[in-house]
Amino acid sequence: MKINEVIVVEGKADTEKIKLAVVADTIETNGSALSKRTQQAIQHAAQTRGIIIFTDPDYNGERLRKILERLVPNASHAFLTHDEAGAQIKHHSLGIEYASVETIQMALSQATKATEQLTVSDITAIDLNHLGLTGGQGAAGKRQFIAETLGLGYVNGKQLLNRLHMFGISMQQLNEAIDQYR
Repeated sequence: MKINEVIVVEGKADTEKIKLAVVADTIETNGSALSKRTQQAIQHAAQTRGIIIFTDPDYNGERLRKILERLVPNASHAFLTHDEAGAQIKHHSLGIEYASVETIQMALSQATKATEQLTVSDITAIDLNHLGLTGGQGAAGKRQFIAETLGLGYVNGKQLLNRLHMFGISMQQLNEAIDQYR
């Protein structure tokens, strides 16, 4: 499988694992303190080939994803769940390097591009609460099922709303995903 876009990852171990799964070029950020040179390389890649942001589903990975979203708002995004990133392995941190080759291939094939406000999500925080995705017992599990179904990665309540808006997901699409949960 060949990926035309440049994949932006956190480190060398991520690059090594991705290269086992697909033919692709990567840019390693080496953390969230992006140097000017790394920022310029990412922006250049975004303009010439497009980029896919593919970070670990942990605090640092999500923090880096937000920084990259501000740097390149039209980037595509690939996500792993906690389990896919090695949460089931005791004494390991989460990471792309712990995912299987097949899981990486699937995540990259399902990379989602943020909309440029052409499609506006009609979902509100109140809707998420009424649908049982925030603020109640069992909300976290239901929210994770919905996020995985819609390809949004690991999210808390606020991140869910932001990603629904980022990807222009409508109330109808959300309700269809909720119907699969039942």
